[in-house]
Amino acid sequence: MSPPRSASRPWLIDLVLLAALWGASFLFMRVGAAEFGALPVAAMRVGIAALVLVPLVLLRGQGADLRRHWRVTSGVGMLNSGLPFALFSFALLTIPTGLAAVINATVPMFGALVAWAVFGDRPDGSRALGLVVGFVGVALLASGSTGLHTGAGDWRTLWAVLACLGACLCYGLSASAARRWLQPVPPLVNAAGSQIGATALLVVPATLSWPSQMPGLRAWLALVALGVACTGLAYILFFRLIARAGPAKALTVTFLVPVFAVFYGWLLLGERVTAWMLGCALVIVCGVALSSGLVRLPRWRRAA
Repeated sequence: MSPPRSASRPWLIDLVLLAALWGASFLFMRVGAAEFGALPVAAMRVGIAALVLVPLVLLRGQGADLRRHWRVTSGVGMLNSGLPFALFSFALLTIPTGLAAVINATVPMFGALVAWAVFGDRPDGSRALGLVVGFVGVALLASGSTGLHTGAGDWRTLWAVLACLGACLCYGLSASAARRWLQPVPPLVNAAGSQIGATALLVVPATLSWPSQMPGLRAWLALVALGVACTGLAYILFFRLIARAGPAKALTVTFLVPVFAVFYGWLLLGERVTAWMLGCALVIVCGVALSSGLVRLPRWRRAA
């Protein structure tokens, strides 16, 4: 008797759970940043995640690996966690969570651009077209984003969108750095070391910008959920997903994260979802699918 379909594809459960957690991270960053500010939220997120991940590394007997590779994992962590988390927290002071999550979906495109620049991994025609389509979608989304969040002015919205794009560029750079220097590092050690490095980067500026008035319980709970669930647990799920399904299927989580983020924002924050935003999101998703190689146009598939 063949196993049930749900048992033969356990990675699908991990995929949905990971998308739900990363989608919720935009909600929790928004709630926390409103009272703590952008830098304290980012610092607390990575600090709490480090407190979750480091004991797991020690329990698995990988403490020696963590000490051996602390320099490179910490350096990459500043790019893949510290800077992007701070930039997204800053952006979410102005723009809706759904908009930030849709822009975050461009990460594979930035990864492809950086891989082209660093490794000479030149995209074929189908992937190059995807890069163009994706960035057109971002430009359209940015041009029509004014007024999506009550009280946000044109320039504040523009800076917030640019901050999101800067975070996506950091993710693309960190992916190439990981490809070059982190191949021999165990995944859990990589995750823990990166959060330690991100914490070291943010602790001083976060301390200097700590709010004068103590934030409320809601903001504190958002930070705990952000650090424990959306970062610590999410990293474990992400690496397990790569092990079970491979990097290509793990990459498809990019398409699901904005769905959860938009839903949470609409349900819990009352954020407005417009037809323009959904249309631009569809354009971006098509661009990401092509640029990442998950989908190929028939002409270039035959050529390959």
